[in-house]
Amino acid sequence: MTYGIVIVSHVPEIAVGVKRLLDQVAADVSITIAGGTDDNGVGTSFNKIQAAFDNNEADELLAFYDLGSAKMNLNMVMEFSDKTVHLYDTALVESAYTAASLVAADVKLTDIEKQLDELKIK
Repeated sequence: MTYGIVIVSHVPEIAVGVKRLLDQVAADVSITIAGGTDDNGVGTSFNKIQAAFDNNEADELLAFYDLGSAKMNLNMVMEFSDKTVHLYDTALVESAYTAASLVAADVKLTDIEKQLDELKIK
């Protein structure tokens, strides 16, 4: 089983920046992003999130987001996805970084989630 990371942010540049950071510690982990609306405005996009799920090479996804409406769109996309998706209500940058580095080190999901619990803020 392989795990991938999905980042959803209201701002395209934030999503790109978080991915850039994660790529430094988890170059071999599939990390996909969905940033902004369909026209790259501030907000989220069902279509971009769906593409992030579809384009992620992993069998199972760990999803991180910045604000509440991103969670709403993530939940809608999850209903249509064939992939198993774990959605975390945690600090976006810190938890995505933690998860990516632990996935890269082949740490078990239960152990990853124990560390993510400490970062829960939402």
